[in-house]
Amino acid sequence: MKIKFGRINTVSNYISFFRLLLSIPIYYYLDHLDNPANKIIILLLFVLAYLSDLLDGYFARKLNQISEMGKIIDPLADKVLVIMIVLKLYFMHLIPGFYFWIVIMRDILIFLGGMIVSSQIGKVLPSNYLGKITVSSIALFILAVILGVRNVHWVYYLLMYISLALSFASVVGYSARGINAVKNKGQNEVT
Repeated sequence: MKIKFGRINTVSNYISFFRLLLSIPIYYYLDHLDNPANKIIILLLFVLAYLSDLLDGYFARKLNQISEMGKIIDPLADKVLVIMIVLKLYFMHLIPGFYFWIVIMRDILIFLGGMIVSSQIGKVLPSNYLGKITVSSIALFILAVILGVRNVHWVYYLLMYISLALSFASVVGYSARGINAVKNKGQNEVT
């Protein structure tokens, strides 16, 4: 069964593409964290990325523009943004190596698993709330690191371990959901 991507030119997809492009200025400004003004710019870019994540889903539903392409580009924009920032923070020695690898492997596993499930059921499963919460927790930890919370050890480790626990939970959740979707292929709509 082949996935039909249908509508690509939608408001929600353009918003997701915009979020994908936000990774470029954020990556650039991370090189200049010694300048306090750049931290404010990064904070504003994070807020813009977060708002775009809310808006793309809102417009997709409101304008009836939910598409297979949108189900791909929305989480892909999140993943690219997170991976680029985590990669940069890892190279800057602001996050530990194990955190970097867990976040990267989470995204790779979910992406590859999603491709396998999509090829089996003929459609793309949309992101779920656990995945969105996980990405938000990773973003909150990243933002805390950028804003210098690393010196407040208990906050740093609390945010880091919450995002890691959610990362593991989301892989398990997506795996169970994918297995269920393949088992129930051709039956009811999978949510």
